Order: sequence, then C-alpha cells, then structure tokens
Amino acid sequence: MTATLAPVRTSAPEATPRSAAVARPAAPAYPSFASYVRARQPVLLRTARSLTSNPCDAEDLLQTALAKTYVAWDRIEDHRALDGYVRRALLNTRTSQWRKRKVDEFVCDELPEHRETPAGDPAEQQALHDAMWRAITKLPARQRAMVVLRYYEDLSEAQTAQVLGVSIGTVKSAVSRALGKLREDPELRHTA
Repeated sequence: MTATLAPVRTSAPEATPRSAAVARPAAPAYPSFASYVRARQPVLLRTARSLTSNPCDAEDLLQTALAKTYVAWDRIEDHRALDGYVRRALLNTRTSQWRKRKVDEFVCDELPEHRETPAGDPAEQQALHDAMWRAITKLPARQRAMVVLRYYEDLSEAQTAQVLGVSIGTVKSAVSRALGKLREDPELRHTA
C-alpha cells in the first residue's frame, strides 16, 4: 500500500477577485420576539444612545422601536434583517420626536430683563423659619404630620392620605384647620 500525498503549494494562493462574495455566517433566525430582544438589546441600546444625549431617553426610544417591531413581527419574513428594521424604527421614532418638539421661544421687540429680587436679611429669614417651626410644634400631632407631609415633603393630598391611612377629605379638613391655627399664631403675625 502506498499513500499518495497531495502536492504542496509553494507559491501564494491566487487572490480572489473583489467581486467574489465573502462567505459570512448566516444570521440566526429568532424563534420568538423575546429571544431576539434578549440577544440583541445591548447592541440596539448602543444605537439608541448614539441618537440621544440622555441614557433614559435612549431606553425609551428603544422601547418604542421594539414595540413597533413587535407589532410587525409576523409580517417580517427575513429575520436576518431584524436589526435593520429596528434601527430604521429607532431613527424614524427619533425624527418624529424632533418634529413634535414644542418650541417655547417667542419673538419680541425687547429682550426681557431678569429682575433680581432683593435677598432678604438672612437673620430675618432665620427668625421667620424658627417662628414657623415653633408654631408647627404647637399643632396637634395629626395636624402637624399632615402639614409637614403636604408642605415640607411636598406630597399631594392623596399621597398624604395614603401615608397616614386616612381619607383625602380628612387630610383636606385637618390641613385647613391647621393653617387657620397657624394664621392666628401671634408669633407668626408679629414676624410677618
């Protein structure tokens, strides 16, 4: 038995012409929309971030484009072109956002000058602040809690009611009574 060996090439292989197609691996077909999103979300998010300056806006933009893709999922025949479809949806959505943007600029003959309000005396401001806290501490505990939640924590009436476990009407009436007591406080009248 004799083995035959293939001839050894000593010269460089012939260059392939530029027009010859380079074999690329086929893009995977995605069985479901969820599998596509899991596989491609980081790449698509980078694309969205390149279209916006805010990362949160980029996430919103991607979600909108993915929602449009989900609606069209059954109509998309070639799943190898999904990235292109989503990128086009990203770009179209961003363009629509630009067009819908409301411009708050108004033409006027004179430029409006910013009027600076004179800053009050810091000692007077501190005295008013201290008097307000003393007056608030005189309120009953429930009214005090509602006033603090409404005006210092800036919660709505519904949020205050939820935190305290009472109805919205209770919050409204208690805060009204508390504000009446604060208006009648002699120390606050004197300071104001």
